[in-house]
Amino acid sequence: MDTYSFLRELADSWVLLILTLIFLGVIGWAFRPGSRLIHDDAAAVPFRHDRPAEERDDD
Repeated sequence: MDTYSFLRELADSWVLLILTLIFLGVIGWAFRPGSRLIHDDAAAVPFRHDRPAEERDDD
């Protein structure tokens, strides 16, 4: 068996299985219970240093 055929067979079976499990693990990690506060905090990072509209002097 030449190298290409071996690597192709490996990629079609085991590597596909491993990558699928990694993908499902990442999805499970993102949607795990208790992670909502972490994601909300990360989503608010660009707006942390914004001043409210009533404090602005650009009128």
